[in-house]
Amino acid sequence: MKKEHFMDEKDMEILKMLKMDARTPLTDISRRVGISDVAVKKRISKLERRGVIRGYTVLLDPSLLGYSSVSLTGIDTMPESIFKVIDILKKKDYVNTIYITTGDHMVIAEIWARDNQEMSNIIREIESIEGVKRVCPAIVLDVVRK
Repeated sequence: MKKEHFMDEKDMEILKMLKMDARTPLTDISRRVGISDVAVKKRISKLERRGVIRGYTVLLDPSLLGYSSVSLTGIDTMPESIFKVIDILKKKDYVNTIYITTGDHMVIAEIWARDNQEMSNIIREIESIEGVKRVCPAIVLDVVRK
């Protein structure tokens, strides 16, 4: 069954603007898109109801919060342990984001650490979780696009 196409170019432009800055005033969006701010609000509400917009968030700069080491860490688990490992990782303050993936690793976790020594300790802690087979950190040098 073919999915109903419910977004047009105006919706796409609204999403583009919100992606750049979710706090963009409705009046700014309405001027750019060429419709009233009430119509923009209705479109945004529809996109939220349909699940296109799943929420709004704050992007933090880890370095300004005292985290000088950030890694995207691949974690391979025993197949039967993946969700148990994820449940453990979700409770860790040092884990910012968790993705279930295909490809090189089953799980990718964004980890924030105060320094390289703390990162090493965190990696060893993750390696010790029952069901974890391999941990592959990739230290982030710079974020080019968010």
